[in-house]
Amino acid sequence: MKTVAFLAAALAGLASLPADAQVIYKFVRPDGRVVYSDKKVAGARLEEQLERAPKLDPASLAAAREAARVRARALREAAAERTQAISAIDAEIRAAARDLAAAQQQLEAGREPRPGERLGTVSGRSRLDNLYWARQLDNEQAVAEAQERLDDAHAARNALR
Repeated sequence: MKTVAFLAAALAGLASLPADAQVIYKFVRPDGRVVYSDKKVAGARLEEQLERAPKLDPASLAAAREAARVRARALREAAAERTQAISAIDAEIRAAARDLAAAQQQLEAGREPRPGERLGTVSGRSRLDNLYWARQLDNEQAVAEAQERLDDAHAARNALR
């Protein structure tokens, strides 16, 4: 009975030893196999001695978790802002493309002279007056501005990618 009690006390004492102090050994056997053990392996070459990682302090663990939560929140906010910016630029691209199509349509529709934009000449023919050419210039300028707006919106979206 005394031996059983002694063994039980010894096992309880071993179980209460801190795991932090335990060392793990990396051995390489003659056949090349790697063995990890907390005891020396006969016939194997000691390759490395590894210390177990120390227990983390609960306060530092809590601080690390809080820092990770803060970083995750900042990343989510940055992603949301970027998504919102891309959505706004996409809306700008769609609006600029509509404006460009309308300006191009206006340019094509405006090529035909309106009544009163022709002047008679001495030879009996007619020529287009300055109002027609000013209207054509305005239409071409509107197309160029719409194209520039669309190009700027595409460049802004590409810059975000």
